Amino acid sequence: MRTLMTGPAWVAYAQIYVESGADFADLGECFAGQRNGLCGAAVEGSLFLMTGLHTGQVGFTVELHERMPSVEYSAEDVVEASYRPIGEAALVTWGGSGGPWPLELEPGVDYRVRYSAWGMDAGHQAGPPMDDEPLVDRYLLQFWPARPAPDRVVKETSRQAAYRHKFAREQPTPAQFAERKREKARQAEAQRLAERVAAWGGALPTERLERTRYARELSELDRDVVDRLEQTEPQTLRSIARWAARRACQEAGYDDERIAGVLDRMDRGADWLETLNGPPPPVDPDAEPGETVFQFVDQVHGWFDDRDPFDNTSTVVTATFNEDPFRAAVETVWLATGPFTDKTRLLAELRERFLTNSVR
Repeated sequence: MRTLMTGPAWVAYAQIYVESGADFADLGECFAGQRNGLCGAAVEGSLFLMTGLHTGQVGFTVELHERMPSVEYSAEDVVEASYRPIGEAALVTWGGSGGPWPLELEPGVDYRVRYSAWGMDAGHQAGPPMDDEPLVDRYLLQFWPARPAPDRVVKETSRQAAYRHKFAREQPTPAQFAERKREKARQAEAQRLAERVAAWGGALPTERLERTRYARELSELDRDVVDRLEQTEPQTLRSIARWAARRACQEAGYDDERIAGVLDRMDRGADWLETLNGPPPPVDPDAEPGETVFQFVDQVHGWFDDRDPFDNTSTVVTATFNEDPFRAAVETVWLATGPFTDKTRLLAELRERFLTNSVR
């Protein structure tokens, strides 16, 4: 016999556990299909151990035997179950308050485990022991190699043990718990899918839409417009992007000469630098080379009412230059909704102007 752990152990909610890499399972699942309610072994790799004391320190000892030890008949409550660690096992506390204590159990080996308890009722009625007070309840956890067998109650004395055993016998079977988990997972997936469909305006996105910036936001606003844009020829998409950029500036009341020049150069098909900065000045072959100064949009992508008009204009106009005409149209149209109190008004104008003959 080897003692793997002995001493005070912290418990909370009258619980302490043996874990070996398994995902944490809830109390009911760990006791599913069992007769005993003190040592829950229904989830592979885990033991869910109940104590009398709700919160504080209890006496605890863990032993490893080569063969089945004699029952400690001085114990008030004794139960047995089968256990197979699926990784490195350890005794752990709720919330990690103390421990963990590594247990030298071999992964994949079948063990029988006996859980013996003294003073569960007294522990249940007691508050957390103070530093100078003796521990009220104590527990012995013993392992030995053995073939799997049903759990059993060896001895029952305390009211707490009787209450816990009754709880265990009221739980669904492991198969019923497994079906509940599968159904819960199905419902969660259905909810996730429904939320995704809603976020994309009522239909799942195509791969192209998922790769397009602002496609989800625009789809949530009007999925029909996005679907029609996806079916529109590239030349028309370019026209839509430029129209949307100009329309946003009109709605915002940007009518100064500088912004008008940007929009006009955009419509004429100037490149990006010339569109934003104007044509370069003529070069005097006899003059000293000078430095060309360009002005670019601030590094904030979006339309903001309190932003400099040139920066808003530059942002929405820059979007029209996306190499992919579809992305240019989607991104520009979404940015162009910024100055509209009713964003759907811009989309209604777009539909009437460009999309009346597109396929639904």
